[in-house]
Amino acid sequence: MASFADFHLPEPIARAIKELGYAAPTRIQEQAIPLILSGKDVIGHSQTGSGKTAAFGLPILSKLGQGQGIRALILTPTRELCLQVSEAIRGFGRHLPIRVVPVFGGVGIGPQMGALRSADIVVATPGRLLDVMERGVRLSAVKIVVLDEADRMLDMGFIDDVERIVSQTPPQRQTLLFSATLSSRLESLVHRFMKAPVRVEAAVKIDASLLKETAYLVKSDDKLSLLVHLLKNETSGLAIVFCATRHGCDKVAKRVRTQGVDATPIHGGLSQNQRNRAIEQIRHRGTGVLIATDVASRGLHIEDISHVYNYDLPKTPDDYIHRIGRTARAGAKGNAVTFVTAAESRDFHHILRDLRRDVEASPLPVFEKIVIPTGPQQGRPYHGAGERRGFDHRPRPGGSRSHAPRGESRSHGGWAGSSSSKQEGGSRPHTFKRSERQDGNPSGAFKREGHGSSGAGSERSAGGQSHSSSHGQQSKSKPFWKRRRR
Repeated sequence: MASFADFHLPEPIARAIKELGYAAPTRIQEQAIPLILSGKDVIGHSQTGSGKTAAFGLPILSKLGQGQGIRALILTPTRELCLQVSEAIRGFGRHLPIRVVPVFGGVGIGPQMGALRSADIVVATPGRLLDVMERGVRLSAVKIVVLDEADRMLDMGFIDDVERIVSQTPPQRQTLLFSATLSSRLESLVHRFMKAPVRVEAAVKIDASLLKETAYLVKSDDKLSLLVHLLKNETSGLAIVFCATRHGCDKVAKRVRTQGVDATPIHGGLSQNQRNRAIEQIRHRGTGVLIATDVASRGLHIEDISHVYNYDLPKTPDDYIHRIGRTARAGAKGNAVTFVTAAESRDFHHILRDLRRDVEASPLPVFEKIVIPTGPQQGRPYHGAGERRGFDHRPRPGGSRSHAPRGESRSHGGWAGSSSSKQEGGSRPHTFKRSERQDGNPSGAFKREGHGSSGAGSERSAGGQSHSSSHGQQSKSKPFWKRRRR
């Protein structure tokens, strides 16, 4: 279809679309909107950023009409996505007398209970919706149910809650499911709650001419130093750094702030008000760094992100696409940078193989080594091996043993790195290629020989060698990721 006019949407909705600047429907909208308007159950295979909110939001507003009670229910996995979907549907229905109410945890339940009394469309996370249902909210008037990012709800353990919620809606409802993947558990959900669903597919196309993907082969101890260098010297505008855990987000944010980088963590451990303030501050300034987990970043809508950093390797190909899809949007250029340790090389190749993508590996730049104290708390005495409080321990002849790792020296408050402070770019550029072989090893680059599945062997071959960033000189032997174990 050439334009939204071909859908014959009600005039107030068509006017809102024009005011919002929507020019032409995306592929998922083009396929899904006519089916939903005709009353079909729909399964949409789509990623974040494909325009799926409008794909189900526009026909819901068109079909809702006048009535009493909650007539449309949209379930989302995260608070951020809940708020984003609510805001989008409010925008589409700005000229309609329809009230959209978001329901999510992390805030007081009282105001939400009050708002639900006059709600027409409810956008909710499963856990909080069950809470309000236990307090008397009924779903008996629901005509349309949407399961948005169903695969993520499954990953987060919400699928049982989803089944409980959907079972409380009328059986004659229309059911829509949007998911990047469709597992066997989701298939069982489809068979139980959907009637002859029509499947549409619209994968997000990442413009290779706009997005530059790069990977750095880096030791775990050097990841923070490399990140700070790239944020200070090669990042303009907004950036998102992805970490695997909440604790990792907090730790990375705290440490990069000590280096003068404006960084804000966002994860499920923060209250909703804290998360909202962090996002608004980033949007208002137009610069800064957001340190996020995959779950918390779902639903984030921030314009003009210039760089995405995979500080921790994503767990799945879908997570990788979701992360890098945050940049290079709306015709703007973007950069996606992935940090890969020797132990993660096989996992990264599996991700690229499944996505049928090749990623260029760049030589490490020259960067300053940041020393982060670890081990005993600063200011408290260190007790070496064999030392215990309350025992009269005799020191070994010649002094106590040093427990610093090879190539490092002990300092007050923890283990410090070696005295060298500069990183030399000693790695050779190559390409991470998706594997064409059955064993998952790449043909050409990043081939780990010997005991290829063991990360320890590769790390041990690097220990004390001159490739390490803390030693500041280039190795004359093969890079550590190709070195054969002896």
